[in-house]
Amino acid sequence: MNLSNKTIATLVAEGVEDLEYYVPLMRLEEEGARVLTAALERKPLHGKNGLSIVPDVEIGSLTSDELSALILPGGWAPDKLRRYESVTRLVREMNQANKVIGIICHGGSIAISAGIIRKGQRATGSLGIKDDLVNAGAVWVDEPAFREGHQVWGRVVADIPDFCRELVKVLTG
Repeated sequence: MNLSNKTIATLVAEGVEDLEYYVPLMRLEEEGARVLTAALERKPLHGKNGLSIVPDVEIGSLTSDELSALILPGGWAPDKLRRYESVTRLVREMNQANKVIGIICHGGSIAISAGIIRKGQRATGSLGIKDDLVNAGAVWVDEPAFREGHQVWGRVVADIPDFCRELVKVLTG
C-alpha cells in the first residue's frame, strides 16, 4: 500500500477509453491510492466501449491542493473536456505545482489546450494527436510510456501496463 496517502483524480466524459480509465484506476487503488472519478457533472456516463462510469466529483470542485496526481485518459472524452475552463485550469494548476499528471493516448489534447506542453519536451500518445503535440512544441517519442519531469506519458491501450508501471514508480518515487 505505497500510495495510501495519495488522492488522485481521473478526468472523464462520455466516450472516455474504458480501459485507459479503468485499468489505471484499479492499479492505483491496488496500491492504496484514493482515486476520484471527476466529470463535468455528477451523472453516470459511458465509456467508448459501453462500460458505465459513475463520477465521484465535478471537475470544477477540485483544486491542485487536494490532489497528488491527475490522470488524463484518452478516447473521445479529451476532445470534449479540453473545451472547459474548469478542466484546463485544473491541469494548469497541477502542472504549476509540479504534481504528477498521467497522460495517455488522446489525453494529450487536454495538455495541449491547457498550455502545459513545453517547447522541446518529449511526449507521446495516439498517432491521431502526434501532429498536434509537435505543433504545440513537443518532441514526438514513439515509446510505450515514460516520464518527462512530473508528466507520465503513455501511447495507447496496448501500452497501459507500461503506463501504469511508470505511474506507480513516479508516485512512490
